[in-house]
Amino acid sequence: MVYRNSGSSFRQLVAGTDAKVPLANGKYVRGINFDNAATTPPLCAVLSEINQFAPWYASVHRGKGYKSIICSERYEQGREVVREFVNAGQQDVVIFTKNTTESINMLAYALAGERDQVVLTTDMEHLANDMPWRDKFTVDYIGLTKAGRLSLQSLESKLQLHAGKVKLVAVTGASNVTGYINPIAKIARLVHQYGAAIFVDGAQWVPHIAVNMRPPDAAEHIDYLAFSGHKMYAPFGTGVLIGPQAAFAKAVPVYQGGGAVGLVSQATIEWDAPPAKWEAGTPNMMGVLALITAIETLSKLNLNTIHRYEQHLIDYTIDGLRTIPGITLYSIRDGREARVSLVSFSLEGLHHSQVAEILSQQAGIAVRNGLFCAHPYVEKLLRLSAEEIKYYQTHDDKSLPGLVRVSFGLYNTINEIKIFLAILAHIAGHRQHYADKYSYVLAPNRPGDKGQREYPYC
Repeated sequence: MVYRNSGSSFRQLVAGTDAKVPLANGKYVRGINFDNAATTPPLCAVLSEINQFAPWYASVHRGKGYKSIICSERYEQGREVVREFVNAGQQDVVIFTKNTTESINMLAYALAGERDQVVLTTDMEHLANDMPWRDKFTVDYIGLTKAGRLSLQSLESKLQLHAGKVKLVAVTGASNVTGYINPIAKIARLVHQYGAAIFVDGAQWVPHIAVNMRPPDAAEHIDYLAFSGHKMYAPFGTGVLIGPQAAFAKAVPVYQGGGAVGLVSQATIEWDAPPAKWEAGTPNMMGVLALITAIETLSKLNLNTIHRYEQHLIDYTIDGLRTIPGITLYSIRDGREARVSLVSFSLEGLHHSQVAEILSQQAGIAVRNGLFCAHPYVEKLLRLSAEEIKYYQTHDDKSLPGLVRVSFGLYNTINEIKIFLAILAHIAGHRQHYADKYSYVLAPNRPGDKGQREYPYC
């Protein structure tokens, strides 16, 4: 067994890295968290800042008391921290939300116009960057290459097909399934060439690599951007939506109430200017404080340095996975691709839920399994037919298909990966034993196949 030492100079900056978790045999081991693409643990600096600020916590924009003034000033300063972090322009507003999903829903609501206006999204999106557009626009999907990457040829074909009607191209900065980083600068140039705007879902992108929205007169300018604090070491539920003030000034906001208005009568409403117009209710001061503290910490560490370290982790993992019999990887590494630190795979003869449960119960390793809230993308990677998808939708007693995902944060180590690869190789060498012990009900003619437990898939 490989000794679990740190191996990362960043590890001491993150809370909970030494926490012990129980195994199936009742013993405790130091937990290994490889599910960072879902939610990261908090930075110690974030928890420290929250504790130090707590005595001064009060309402934001709600009073003349000293504590309220302090909170209001810090809250508004937070917008400038975010703006500088991604190089947003002064014409942009920074709206604080709950998370990326809420940000995208709010943007879809703000931009909604004529039903025949087209939003182009892609076959690789998280559901949050697909579903909100469907009932407000005509939606079409940019296709993939055989390797599962976004096809720029398909993008241009769609822009030509819907010439003059494309309002927005909505694309992920980095996939939460394959880890591929999309060529956002190239996409933005092409999108603007055809007179459309671009929105980037930055949930998996912003935490891992330096992002530059660029000035509005640049061909590579990002018109709209969203990301989440909980994926970048900042708990307490804050997300960000950034875009031109004019776009948010015109529309009626999703949430209406105090804090979003000037003077209201029973006959009239005087809306406040964005971003306040889109932040009805009491602001989440502690969430914003956590987010901006995480941003300040990551900026000091240098995101390019973090990205290089995480790239080393994922390259090592992919090389190791390739040596294990029965493993199928659902992204390729050719030495030239840009990617974030995650990869998805399957193990022949075992259901994805079995693999995840075995890793947790036998080794204290947390991974993600299922469809990762990116159902159409995983369905395409698995080459599921329309008939198979319909079967799963109409048979509640069957475990859904999916993959296993490992995703790393800046605090993870090569030694942790060595433990993971050793355990996975052992599982692969004893598949029948584990298939009998951890059983699931699956649809006919799909890999992996026995049992009676159903697990959440998203």
